[in-house]
Amino acid sequence: MQHLGRILPPLGLMLADALLPPRCLATRDIVDRQGQLSAKAWSAINFITKPLCQCCGMPFAFGFEEDAELSCGACLANPPDYDRARAVLRYDDASRAMILAFKHGDRLEGAPAFAAWMARAGADLMGDIDLIVPVPLHRKRLFRRRYNQSAVLALLLARNNGTPALVDALVRTRHTPPMGGLNRAARQRNLQGAIAVRPGRAAMLAGRKILLIDDVLTTGATAQACARALRRARVSRVDVLSLARVVQAG
Repeated sequence: MQHLGRILPPLGLMLADALLPPRCLATRDIVDRQGQLSAKAWSAINFITKPLCQCCGMPFAFGFEEDAELSCGACLANPPDYDRARAVLRYDDASRAMILAFKHGDRLEGAPAFAAWMARAGADLMGDIDLIVPVPLHRKRLFRRRYNQSAVLALLLARNNGTPALVDALVRTRHTPPMGGLNRAARQRNLQGAIAVRPGRAAMLAGRKILLIDDVLTTGATAQACARALRRARVSRVDVLSLARVVQAG
């Protein structure tokens, strides 16, 4: 029976693949296994690589050695509330459909691959963290989506890294309107006082090194709001790891 238990899950997956062939996360082309990218999609995805800002993780366009430990002008002028941020790929035409399907379309089969990519992109952040914490969703939005995509990624990273995840450490105290199309200042106003440490969780966070998980880093306003809430709980460090980030041209 033990051997049968090990055989049945793969047989079930094979049957599912025969009935519903696995498709590329980005292009919907047929691929070998669930959660894969086709060769065409893989070549189009813009992964973020060094050189990049050692603080916010924004890639530098040119002019620096790959291993240069430099901060961008924005971080030097106005340091963020978090310590470091890293992201896997650029949020652009090649990745947008894949990420939106993951966020809003119940396309969770890509989550294991996304978590593996994030672990590689955030390897310099994950060495000595104490807790993995996702960006929270308001309960109304969570009810509509049925899952928090950042919490899904946080749990997978926790399992793979052997680090505890505290998925309810942060809470949205009020329902904020969608922020698509808003600039940095408008997003900051939108999030003012909207994120806090959940009552009863502050003692579990105090003195800990936190890895904050987000799906897309746009202006950084959400990550900043989460970092400020965590700082009020006296954490010792807040790093941010996201699947994608918006990279402004220029």
